[in-house]
Order: sequence, then C-alpha cells, then structure tokens
Amino acid sequence: MGKVKAICISERRGTQKTFVESATFVTEFGIDGDAHAGDWHRQVSFLGQEVIDDFKARGAKVEAGAFGENIIAEGFTFKELPIGTRLRSGEVFFEITQIGKECHAHCAIYQQVGDCIMPREGVFARVLHGGRIAVGDDLELAESIPLDAAIVTVSDRGFHGLRDEDTSGDKCEALLTAAGYKIHSRAIVPDVKKLIVDKLIELTDAGIGLILTTGGTGFAVRDITPEATLEVCTRLAPGIPEAMRALSLKVTGRAMLSRAVAGIRKRSLIVNLPGSPKAVDECLSFVLPQLKHGIEILRGEVGTCAG
Repeated sequence: MGKVKAICISERRGTQKTFVESATFVTEFGIDGDAHAGDWHRQVSFLGQEVIDDFKARGAKVEAGAFGENIIAEGFTFKELPIGTRLRSGEVFFEITQIGKECHAHCAIYQQVGDCIMPREGVFARVLHGGRIAVGDDLELAESIPLDAAIVTVSDRGFHGLRDEDTSGDKCEALLTAAGYKIHSRAIVPDVKKLIVDKLIELTDAGIGLILTTGGTGFAVRDITPEATLEVCTRLAPGIPEAMRALSLKVTGRAMLSRAVAGIRKRSLIVNLPGSPKAVDECLSFVLPQLKHGIEILRGEVGTCAG
C-alpha cells in the first residue's frame, strides 16, 4: 500500500508538468487536460517519492512534475513491477505497460545536474477504469476490476416527470444487484440522440463495465436509442440482441420489430433493452449470465470467448 504524493499535468508536450490537487482519469486515454493523454500505451507516468528524495539529496532542486511524471507516490519502487501489473487508487485502475524509456533529447533537469531519473526509474501505464484521484489517496496493487454497471432509461415522459416510477430501470437494478454488480449510476434522458450519446460517452469514459439502456428501440419516430448507441460504439456485439430477439419470438411475433443493438466502446459493453419491465426481465435474465465473461475479456482478465 502506498500514497499519492503529487499529481502533475501539462497542457503542452515538451513542457514541465505542474502540480494539481486532484485530476480526472479517463479510461483508455489518461488524465483529462494532460498533453500526454491519448490512445496509446503511455497514458500515465509514475515515479516513486523515494527516488526523487534520493535525487534531491544529491543537491538537485526539483519540484513535482520536473521529470515529466504524472503521479508521484510513496511506497513503491515502480521499476521493479513487471509489465502487466495493475494498480488501483479508488475507482481508478491502471495497468503498467512500459518500464523506463529511452531519452532522445536530454531534459532541463539533465542539463542542470547531468542526470535524470525518469528514464530508468519511471513507469508508464494505461487507464483501465476511470475516476478521480486526489493527493493523499491510497495506491495499491490490484487484480480484477469489480463488476459495475450503469442504467440509462430513455423516455421523454420519464425525463419530464410525467411518470412517477422508472419500472424498467428498477427491474434492471434488481437483476444486476442480484448478479453481483455494483450500480454506478442511474439516469433518465429524453429521446434526444445527442443527449443519449453524451451520456453513453460519459459512462464509457469512466470505464463502467456494463451499460444498459431501456426504451427507444421500437418503430416510433422518436425511438432513436439504437442509432445513438451505434454512433458511440467502435465494435458491435450482434449476438446479444439476436439472442434476446430469439428468446422473445417464442413469446410474441412482435419481437422481430425490436431494433435493439449492443456494442463496445473502450472497456465498456452497451446493451439496449426494451422499455417494458416484463420484457426487460425476460431479456436481461436470459443474457446476463454470459455478459460477465464478455466484460472480463474487455478488461483483459480472461483471454478468450471459447466455452
């Protein structure tokens, strides 16, 4: 167990990072507002407080962020952690992807004292699950990411307070809780494509494992949940809605009119469900036992879909 001693960001590459009290970490991106964040393997950098203290003891005057590090933490010799090691601070999970780096252009610290510790002592990581970290938070070794889920009810009437209860959302929550999921959040949004898209992006940036939508999957003019989901997803998972439709067709031929889709963005699985609580119960109860394995694959905790 260690402690976060400093968080540092920079708006431009090639400039010294500056201290901040807290920061938001975005799944498969890095720190919101940091120039080194992006779709690559070196999203966040770590450096140990102890090695910085040793460096200072040699007469160097350095501030947090001087070596280009994002997180300074005590309690770890980061270079001794093998690639693939997972770290956790609160809701945020990291996976170490690189130990040290080659220094092509000596930084300002090297120019001053003839040495820089980041190339041999620093490590780099991906963000597997987003959240917020503040100075003083614990940092620890981690293994699997706990199952979490979010529920997005798409309903004009619900959003404008014309319904007293969100019965389909309630049914989702009951089934998820019984299956061991932690409910990250519930939201009601209107049948407006941009608002649905914005909510799904927010939840996938946070790294929520399973995101369920209810409603807006039919033929009505304002039923656009599948279109919003397709706009967000980078990969589709067609077997999930196909399985739900096959099950529902045993009950009613109208199941063929469902336009529900499912897909993946970053480390999250998004699944459209019907708006009826009865249909939610039937469909989600059927597919939920298999979704856990898919989420584990997304998070790199198992390596194959084979049964």
